[in-house]
Amino acid sequence: MTETVVVVVPDADILASTVAARLTIKIIDAQAVHGTASVVLTGGRVAAKVLRAVRELPASAAIDWSRVDLWWGDERFLPSGDPDRNETQAREALLDKLPLDPARVHAMPASDGPDGEDAIAAAARYAADLAAAAGPGASVPRFDVLMLGVGEDGHVASLFPEHPVLQETGTTAATFDSPKPPPVRVTLTLPTIRSADEVWLIAAGPDKAAPIGTVLSGGHLPAGNATGVQKTLWLLDQAAAANVPAQP
Repeated sequence: MTETVVVVVPDADILASTVAARLTIKIIDAQAVHGTASVVLTGGRVAAKVLRAVRELPASAAIDWSRVDLWWGDERFLPSGDPDRNETQAREALLDKLPLDPARVHAMPASDGPDGEDAIAAAARYAADLAAAAGPGASVPRFDVLMLGVGEDGHVASLFPEHPVLQETGTTAATFDSPKPPPVRVTLTLPTIRSADEVWLIAAGPDKAAPIGTVLSGGHLPAGNATGVQKTLWLLDQAAAANVPAQP
């Protein structure tokens, strides 16, 4: 059973620094054990701050960036380079400054990519990429850590409350009616998310307090179904943690 840990820090800036430090150590440790590290990135304001904070950490020099595999939990199905794409934001914040192996940077397809505007084909292409990296007999590779932002409605990745995509059993899915724009997205499914060794749920701000309080009090929202095999780590600032139940 997964271990659930809740970490609360004073504000969003300290949260970004805390997550960056944890991520750096996690990558270093994973490379010590496996030779490589595999990380699933998320999008949003806090995620960009985390990646910028990684750049500033002296310890990040201990990472062999050429042996880091990067994946994404979801993506807005927009043209390459669109500023609203999670990939674009991650590249600007950190990735373009690192000596990464391009073959290990697994961006989700764009709407001007090889599948054109066919989001279903794009999702299938990403599923094939995951299976190829996983090797024989597996559908997804090892994920050392999978990071997720938590939405105001309790969604994670592009898995929104009461949405049919929550029932998908494949590794990836396309969605065409996201309640947050843009409506067309590609996302990892819950089974894929739950295959990660560690899932980190990261949130800052008072607008996240209600859904986080609901989930950590036993309520049912997509964020509550995002659990890691070994650890589920909630990384919150004080505003987002306002409704977290007291620990015994």
